[in-house]
Amino acid sequence: MRNIEIKKEKAYLVCPYTNLENADYRSKELELLAESAMFEVVKTNVFLVKEINARTYFGQGKVEEIAEEAKNLGVDVVIFDCPLTGSQLRNLKDAIDIKSIDRTMLILDIFAGRAKSSEGKIQVELAELKYSLPRLATIQEYNNNEGRGSVSKGLGESRLELYRRKVQDKIVKLEKEIKEIQKRRQTTRKQRLSRMKSVALVGYTNAGKSTLMNAIAKADTYADDRLFATLDVLTKRVWDEGCEYVVVDTVGFVSNLPHELMYAFSATLEETMDADMLLVVVDASDPHKYEQIEVVLEELKKQKVESDRIVLVYNKIDKLTNEEISSLASYPFDTCYIGAKSGKNVIQLKQLIREKLTTRYI
Repeated sequence: MRNIEIKKEKAYLVCPYTNLENADYRSKELELLAESAMFEVVKTNVFLVKEINARTYFGQGKVEEIAEEAKNLGVDVVIFDCPLTGSQLRNLKDAIDIKSIDRTMLILDIFAGRAKSSEGKIQVELAELKYSLPRLATIQEYNNNEGRGSVSKGLGESRLELYRRKVQDKIVKLEKEIKEIQKRRQTTRKQRLSRMKSVALVGYTNAGKSTLMNAIAKADTYADDRLFATLDVLTKRVWDEGCEYVVVDTVGFVSNLPHELMYAFSATLEETMDADMLLVVVDASDPHKYEQIEVVLEELKKQKVESDRIVLVYNKIDKLTNEEISSLASYPFDTCYIGAKSGKNVIQLKQLIREKLTTRYI
């Protein structure tokens, strides 16, 4: 049987930053997101924006330059790494004349393709609706400006207002559904936690959490070298030398996650709050690992997770030299240095888990 090669859409990444601090880290993250969404990144353009333009976020001269370069590169989509309003995105699409999306739309696209559970799909749909709702006002304003007579103006407003109400009603309906699912999940989780301890794997997306879960629990969890390879919360029971516990693999974190998507992380946050141990998994070979650690620790701090429940796990150390391993920054937590894929030092990590957990027998 022949292998059918899927042709990837070519993407031009535009990164207009108001300051260039960590610009390399931010633009690289956008590249990884684009690749995770199965785009072929042709070029990444990073530049400083001194003053935000209300119409197009950055100046007209730069817009024309990007439009010309996008056509010369022959790309299918332009992806902007900046928070765009509906009118700004529409104006950029009109000026560039090529399909254009922003960072939030890109992540939503990834979420929509990866969510497998019913709750995950509902959360993604809810995030999409919440993202589109404030942009309806921009569309209405556009119709009002274009309409020359009272009849066309009235019809435009009526259609948009009707659609707005439908979106709002759908949001309310989905929020109710999610609350019901969360109630059932909380009941199930409380029953599970009353029987045995739990260990949650948290960390930046693509740090190797699913691979580590496979190594600890011998689970057949899908693992891939791309962002948001898995979105649904997965659990697996472990029996290790008389110590029984549940391993929870959660959705990965990402910096500057749009607020529309934060609700889609609710299951992850709940699992981390209730877990007896949290393994903060870090890709030790990533040049931006310390920024990623700060993203995760800041979120755990918001969730009021006690430091004595945290274990820092430097993963993928097989990619480092002994000197690089010894120079890894230390934090006020128990720390392990492992290679989840190769199995290096996983036995030592499992021993630490056993030591820190109080075993309960069913």
